Amino acid sequence: MKVTLAGSRHFGVETFQMLRAHAIDVARVVVADGGDRLAAAARAAGVEVVVQAEPKLIVPSEIAPGTDLIVTAHCHARVSHAALQAARLGGIGYHPSLLPRHRGIAAVEWTIREGDPIAGGTIYHLSDRLDAGAIAAQDWVFVKKGETARELWERALAPLGLRLLAQVIDQAKATGALSSRPQDEQFATSAPRLDAIAVHAAPRHAASAS
Repeated sequence: MKVTLAGSRHFGVETFQMLRAHAIDVARVVVADGGDRLAAAARAAGVEVVVQAEPKLIVPSEIAPGTDLIVTAHCHARVSHAALQAARLGGIGYHPSLLPRHRGIAAVEWTIREGDPIAGGTIYHLSDRLDAGAIAAQDWVFVKKGETARELWERALAPLGLRLLAQVIDQAKATGALSSRPQDEQFATSAPRLDAIAVHAAPRHAASAS
């Protein structure tokens, strides 16, 4: 199983280390910032690093030749349709919510803001729409009373993401395929940045993210 990993920061490094621990060939790491800690970890391990030409978009030339699967971990760039086509199994990412609930960049913050008693994580197929691809794996956790978004992420959701990614990738390595079930659009909600909501003070509606 040959993987191109796109991501950043601590969760990107944790995912990189998990993949290597599971005997996955990380052929290339793609980052938006060449000084990111994920880039440093990859270089230290002798893995090729490619810095995106466009910070918000990953293109086919940035995917390692012969890639079976693209994995994103704390990646804020869209993986283009053509780039997904360059990988045999396409791409997957981890989203810290029970998709289709809380699609967007601030999923954990919206979990806390709305007082959700449970949170969760989803491994989903990358697609043209933000956080809207088919679900490969999903699980949930309780939210502690008074917990902040950072505390919830560090205590439960980041470890859950690593476990689910390992589960899906191990299955793909063994079977050559990924599980897939569509998201139910009637339950979709958006989770934009809270500072943007504060500026516009707009009501939140159930809708798929653009």
